[in-house]
Amino acid sequence: MPTRVHEFAWPDRVVVGTIGLPGARTFYLQVRAGTQVVSIALEKQQSALLAEKIDEILDQLITVEGNPFSVPTSTPIELVDNDQLDAVQEQFRTGVMSLGWDPTTAQVVLEAYPIADVDADESDPSLDEDGADETEMLLVRMPVGTARAFAKRTREIVAAGRPTCPLCGYPIDPDGHFCTLPEV
Repeated sequence: MPTRVHEFAWPDRVVVGTIGLPGARTFYLQVRAGTQVVSIALEKQQSALLAEKIDEILDQLITVEGNPFSVPTSTPIELVDNDQLDAVQEQFRTGVMSLGWDPTTAQVVLEAYPIADVDADESDPSLDEDGADETEMLLVRMPVGTARAFAKRTREIVAAGRPTCPLCGYPIDPDGHFCTLPEV
């Protein structure tokens, strides 16, 4: 089964954005290089964790003596991206992601794979005939400044959702909230 790799070595843009209203938003990781645009759906929690882990990697790299990778401590103003997503055509819904560091290119490396369909009948040869059994993955390499800007924007997008109840921690809907306090 071949794997189709959507690879971006030096993307023009890599952002998380949403479509929909708070409480019913769909999160997308969108990457663009030239005219190639790939959008993959992911969960709000995946987005938040991705931003957190990217910042952890960058913060750890800053501590290397002399900061040899020129990791910025904050988002470079020229890399701030507050624009809307480009037209979204969902490539796949994200399941597993991995995050790493490539010291040879000084880039954060992100890999995203679709949610596995556990109900698929792998013994069905007809799936191979039309390429429907082809798997996909997204591979993005982000320079340190781009990665810092990505993490900042992603945290802001995640925080722009529904406010949370200070008592129970669950989201408060625009039409009200029924607070379920934990029993003491």
